Amino acid sequence: MSASLETTTHDRFAARLSREGLGALRRARTTTLQVNIGLRCNLACHHCHVESGPKRDEALDSRGVDRILELLAASPDVDTLDLTGGAPEMHPDFRRLVSGARALGRRVIDRCNLTILHEPEQEDTAAFLASEGVHVVASLPCYSLENVEAQRGRGVFDGSVRALQALNALGYGHGSLALDLVYNPVGPSLPPPQASLEADYREALEREFGIVFDALLTITNMPIKRFAHALARDGRDREYMDLLIANFNAETVPGLMCRHQLSVDHRGRLYDCDFNQALGLEIPGPTRTIFDLETLHDLDERAIATASHCFGCTAGAGSSCGGALS
Repeated sequence: MSASLETTTHDRFAARLSREGLGALRRARTTTLQVNIGLRCNLACHHCHVESGPKRDEALDSRGVDRILELLAASPDVDTLDLTGGAPEMHPDFRRLVSGARALGRRVIDRCNLTILHEPEQEDTAAFLASEGVHVVASLPCYSLENVEAQRGRGVFDGSVRALQALNALGYGHGSLALDLVYNPVGPSLPPPQASLEADYREALEREFGIVFDALLTITNMPIKRFAHALARDGRDREYMDLLIANFNAETVPGLMCRHQLSVDHRGRLYDCDFNQALGLEIPGPTRTIFDLETLHDLDERAIATASHCFGCTAGAGSSCGGALS
């Protein structure tokens, strides 16, 4: 894999911020706690930046789950718990964590691959999510079967459609329960404009399947892990990195998710974002784990760890776990 696509000794992203007169990137006030509670997944998608799959068994232990809930209780203005994986629903303490955070009055996001809702022992998961008022952010990289299955495997599109229909039947996408979809390109290109693509998704999914949803979030493929391997294999790694750098957009920097989101891995270690987590690029300084924190604001105003992959979040309209930035 090309070293230019992951961490390098020379941080070209920090250098670009300096040339733009933006200064070093620093954290603002934390409002979202994102936790990768485990790497086990029923899928092994080509673009997965954490390389999750059915054979992965890394997971946050019960002590870590307890500590997450303690820190949320100690940090009342951190309003969102964002659960990711792997398939977070496969974690044995997933429901305890969701219910605990909801009892504290927090919004909970479940980053769901949709097909998990058909797996054994997950038959009532959709109903559980609805009963707890969980915000479902569901991966659906296209509204066509061919593109989805090229990225995520055979049978995934049909399973995703059936899962979305089941969520709609429970009230998701109709105003009371939030259902967002996530798009990311199949290949080495930037996402199209989010608003126009959302309109295309709405028209196609409602016409073909009667599916409704709240919003579409476009996310740029990050040049790390499985996607970086694929780029290197096809000889397109340098081309893609050049594309990201050429489309750097300074207007996206104030809204970067690393400024207000704290990322936690399955070991309880701390990162500025999920992508830094995938690369093992920890938060600068001596505070390393959730057990070193008194509140989730202990790291506010600290410097953010950056590297060349950060160009993925600032290219074009920008990219974050909440979609486009500008």
